[in-house]
Amino acid sequence: MKFNWNNPYPSIRVPVMGRNVVSTSHPFAAQAGLKMIHQGGNAIDAAIAAAAALMIVEPVSNGLGSDCFAIVWDGKELHGLNASGVAPQAWSTEYFSNKYGVDSNGLADRPKRGWDSVTVPGALAGWEELHRRFGSLPLGDLLQPAIEIAEKGYAMAPVVAHKWNAAIPELEHQPGFAQVFMPHGRAPEISEIFRFPSAAKTLKKIARTGIREFYEGEIAQEIASHAKNNGGSMTAHDLAGYKPDWVGTISQDICGADGKTYSMHEIPPNGQGIGALIALGILQNFDLASLPVDGVESQHLQIEAMKLAFADVYQYVADPRSMAVTPTQMLDPAYLSERAKLINPRKATHFNFGMPQSGGTVYLTATDEQGRMISFIQSNYMGFGSGVVVPNWGISLQNRGFGFSMDPKSANVVAGGKRPFHTIIPAFLTRKAGDTIVPQMSFGVMGGDMQPQGHLQTILRMLSYRQQPQAACDAPRWKVNRDFSLDVESSMNANTVQGLSDLGHILKKVDDPYMDFGAGQFIWRLSDDISDGYVAASDPRRDGQAVVY
Repeated sequence: MKFNWNNPYPSIRVPVMGRNVVSTSHPFAAQAGLKMIHQGGNAIDAAIAAAAALMIVEPVSNGLGSDCFAIVWDGKELHGLNASGVAPQAWSTEYFSNKYGVDSNGLADRPKRGWDSVTVPGALAGWEELHRRFGSLPLGDLLQPAIEIAEKGYAMAPVVAHKWNAAIPELEHQPGFAQVFMPHGRAPEISEIFRFPSAAKTLKKIARTGIREFYEGEIAQEIASHAKNNGGSMTAHDLAGYKPDWVGTISQDICGADGKTYSMHEIPPNGQGIGALIALGILQNFDLASLPVDGVESQHLQIEAMKLAFADVYQYVADPRSMAVTPTQMLDPAYLSERAKLINPRKATHFNFGMPQSGGTVYLTATDEQGRMISFIQSNYMGFGSGVVVPNWGISLQNRGFGFSMDPKSANVVAGGKRPFHTIIPAFLTRKAGDTIVPQMSFGVMGGDMQPQGHLQTILRMLSYRQQPQAACDAPRWKVNRDFSLDVESSMNANTVQGLSDLGHILKKVDDPYMDFGAGQFIWRLSDDISDGYVAASDPRRDGQAVVY
């Protein structure tokens, strides 16, 4: 792809180029990853080191009790890892209705925070799988930067400080939260030093004895005891029985402005990545590249395609063992062509789900000069997640259980040992060169429901409009909400915003720009000759950076 290297948007970032790249949402994490490559490690080693560091420096988005997903190009082929957690065996709709009653619809109620929102944490088991299969340095070496940062402390970055302070009113009374995350009875302020010795203790322990310690050893016993003492149902047996799954990827083809065929890859359900692929497939039925990149017509078509995708995602996506339709059926070109016909180019529409034929998050990416590439994401879900912290070990736990449905008719209904609907999704782009598949870009956009929307918007800017990665990252974004109303970034062209409103899109006020429009990291391979290296972009909506050598 021959990019237009101009950037038409206000930005504080420039694209960076190098043969080894780590791009994350925090500078300390990016440097931790690059340090592993300097020590002889590879891109996967770098990703694990960066992921561990992010748990220390950005606890507002992830922690030792997170989940994770990854897409890895090992130099020859693509691999997909699902390390999202499963529900405790005790969970059922009856468990929640007996404990919390029912809502106005007669369905079991359930908490958004606390122990009864926590599924078995999968992130560390995900690291273990990645390291076992692709790592080259000892695990202890990969964790050392995070341990050092946690023990010495770090100055609080602006975006992290903002999100931390905003979380306090809702979470300060959750068990263990104030003890760990309010060291002075409040959130740390910008530039204030925060130390995290309890998390360092956990990382040191697993560096010595291995990650299974978290699931089967002393740490696991402490987690189970904390749950029991604070009204939770997670047991040592739940923890010991957990393992991640290698699931491959699902994909959608797109023809680029250079005439080449690219494939965008996502992890299959229980995640929402299929939403980006559905929208991309729908848009193959329109000549999007003929429309101005920031004009009303192009943005309207993308928004409507995303709404159609979400209508199906929210209806069908769940643990794949419970889905009534398959990803293949949801991505069938004939089905998507029929869905595309529902789009009115002159009017916003509220779509229902179709009927296919039967039959708070951190993202990072790393590449190395041997051609390995990894797209990696981990999250506690809603900011700090459940708000629950096992204080002696610094383990903050996600609240992914809130992603379950309490409707017995839903494919996503809660059940013990089941994975909930998941928002976090890494992405990857390949290119077809004859019979050969060439890795092109590892990328992702964090931020709840914004993730598939960010994937769609940035990939179209690059492939259909030749915008270089940093420009595609900097460009103003829109976000379709659960009720199909629309948020637009304040930097979006006023005429475009008015034009969308005139077409009937319902615009809402944006309360939290840090969360609402996501933040991405992108690494694009410059040519088929790996010695030419990569170009990387890091989102100015976060504190992070891309680092290279």
